[in-house]
Amino acid sequence: MIDRLIERNRDALILAARVLLMALFVVSGFGKLIDFDGTVHYMEYVHAPMPAAAAVVATIMEFAVGAAVLFGFQVRVLALVLFVFVAGTALIGHPFWTMAAAERALNQVHFLKNMAIMGGLLLLAITGPGRYALTKR
Repeated sequence: MIDRLIERNRDALILAARVLLMALFVVSGFGKLIDFDGTVHYMEYVHAPMPAAAAVVATIMEFAVGAAVLFGFQVRVLALVLFVFVAGTALIGHPFWTMAAAERALNQVHFLKNMAIMGGLLLLAITGPGRYALTKR
């Protein structure tokens, strides 16, 4: 019964998955866009290589690529691009293995959340955009 319900609503569920996954990217990317100086300062704080360039990449990846996936443009390839971006973000932004106590626990949770997001991105790359998309299979 559940299988039939899911199959009957497959395209709507894929759209819901895109909206839920991309909300984080688009909102965060918009924040980076409107406070770009703050984004550069944050990149300096986390010791990102070339902080100004890292801020540009993060803003484009989160806002522009996130919006493209949200609207269903080139979902398979862009989901894989975001997968690589999120992996880098996890490694650079949440190196819990170098920390102790509460800071370690907090960053480990953030690292694992990034891993969960990567799982969702892989599923989008596999399923594709569904019927409700700018570009279809």
